[in-house]
Amino acid sequence: MERQDGSRGVRSHDREVPAAVAESFRRGWEDTSLKLPLVSGAEYAAKRRAALSARFPGERIVVPSGGLKVRSNDFDYPFRPHSAFVHLTAEQGTQAVPDSVLVFEPTGTGHSVTLFTRPRSPRDGGPNGAEFYSDRRHGEFWVGRRRMLSETADALGVEAASRDDLERALGGNVPTRAVLGEDALVDALVPPDRGTEAELLTFLSELRLVKDEWEVQQLRAAVGHTVAGFHDVAGELRHATSLARGERWIEGTFNRRARMEGYGLGFETIAGAGSHACVLHWMHNDGPVRDGDLLLLDAGVEADSFYTGDVTRTLPVSGRFTDVQRRVYDLVFAAQSAGIAALRPGARFGDFHDAAMRVIAEGLDGWGLRPDVEAAPDASLYRRYTVCGSGHMLGLDCHDCASARRDAYLDGVLEAGHVLTVEPGLYFQPDDLTVPEELRGIGVRIEDDFVITADGAQCLSSGLPRSADEVEAWTAALR
Repeated sequence: MERQDGSRGVRSHDREVPAAVAESFRRGWEDTSLKLPLVSGAEYAAKRRAALSARFPGERIVVPSGGLKVRSNDFDYPFRPHSAFVHLTAEQGTQAVPDSVLVFEPTGTGHSVTLFTRPRSPRDGGPNGAEFYSDRRHGEFWVGRRRMLSETADALGVEAASRDDLERALGGNVPTRAVLGEDALVDALVPPDRGTEAELLTFLSELRLVKDEWEVQQLRAAVGHTVAGFHDVAGELRHATSLARGERWIEGTFNRRARMEGYGLGFETIAGAGSHACVLHWMHNDGPVRDGDLLLLDAGVEADSFYTGDVTRTLPVSGRFTDVQRRVYDLVFAAQSAGIAALRPGARFGDFHDAAMRVIAEGLDGWGLRPDVEAAPDASLYRRYTVCGSGHMLGLDCHDCASARRDAYLDGVLEAGHVLTVEPGLYFQPDDLTVPEELRGIGVRIEDDFVITADGAQCLSSGLPRSADEVEAWTAALR
């Protein structure tokens, strides 16, 4: 059971700490306080906080980081803060503290901003004096050192206070908007108003649509690490064919790169071989990788700043496509190329999808695969074989800016600083009787990441081969 401070009580395998031993823990510790520089990106986070303050004058704004989530019994999943919290603080991977809450308190000229967080575990015998050695969830000896409040203020450039003071800070009759569902204490203290929450979430999402130069730099790094992970995988294809669960070997190969170069994964790795490639979010990754099959790898490294890459390649396991595999691959490649050509500032966000779908439609029509669907718009006729859209915004989330309004995102206009994916695909399910048997069980997706520039678009994932000939040369050489 959980105690009020969020820690877990004594478990069956815990041993009691005698009073004399507890007393000894209070003495003999060196002063190890630090003077920390501003973290990378803190200046940009300050500008985002100013924009949020200007949008909601006279109102209290509460943005929690969220807390730990139980994996099993007394083990938690690795902590990943809410993306809006990260965007407003520039907090970094392993330094992020669960249960932190950013509070904007209205003043006559804007807002004062305070980060309520857990300070470093005290060792002076106070109310939480045993935490550092006895609390397996938050204690320093169990999970590592947290920053002192002064260190947090120095690192993030924002006033820091103890989470113990949060309840008092959220009192009073002040109009309040909060991100709800992330922190039980915040939910209890802030009257639920889903209307004001929705407006806040919309603004926080749309604030992330146009990336600043620091964000683009983080995304370049994340995508660069992602590209390196794909090269790692291409070199392991042959070995994967010798294993009963070769997809797991592929997954582990990429995931090792993600942990070496960044905080981890931007999303669970998709490693689908054979007909598993037809499952868009195949994450079981428990199947074999066979010569003659295609492997669809969709993966992204999340940098220490929490920005993520998102790239897909479909690789011939043997090093060469069969004739029918190449036919499908070439059509998807042509569709992606048409989508890429439509990327430029001033274009509608939907233009690249429409361009890709026109190529898909013409190709499938040429194969005699026009679906028998009545009263559907042309672009929807082929959803049986394409299933989803051809791309999305990318940033702190793989599917970034998800609460943005339709007219600002899906029906919006591209501008410099937008970062997005272009990823058309074709998925012929293994039991689909509307397609020739030779196509059944083939899934192909090609995905790259782009930043819109003043005069076009730049591919962040250009370090990977894309055409069928390039992919064959790449995989064959690495075998």
